[in-house]
Amino acid sequence: MPASIRTAVPADVPAIAAAYGIAVRESVATFDVTDPPDDYWLDRILSPTRGDHVLAVEDAGEVVGFAYSAPFRPRPAYAATRETSIYLQPGATGRGLGRQAYEQLLAALRSDGVHCAVAVIAQPNPASVSLHRSFGFELEGTLREVGRKFDRWVDTAWYQLLLH
Repeated sequence: MPASIRTAVPADVPAIAAAYGIAVRESVATFDVTDPPDDYWLDRILSPTRGDHVLAVEDAGEVVGFAYSAPFRPRPAYAATRETSIYLQPGATGRGLGRQAYEQLLAALRSDGVHCAVAVIAQPNPASVSLHRSFGFELEGTLREVGRKFDRWVDTAWYQLLLH
């Protein structure tokens, strides 16, 4: 069965939480240090807000990751901007699944009339930087030592893509 990208459904929450949990415990890809509760993911999946999407990455009938877009910041003037991200289980990387998911995610954002996508990438992460740059995201700046995880300071690189 080939890989597919589809809109996530509530039944995907355990697999999405598992993929994210790996990033929480083993990487600086997220600055979370504990796993969010399942309700956190359910709320994202069920969000009725235009521009909010969660896409499940399914391979051989199993959800192996997800891509999502969410509000960039809570103030109303940011309504046409979404932060985007993707998380894949380690065995699902390097096979083009992230590219497929991002293609669909960006298409959905354009369809929703979202103006700007922002990605915040903890450094170093050459694979994520390469993926985002391949879609036209541009580096807008780096915030030095803004996070601390695994007993070290972590920089974040801020990337932006104007969608229209």
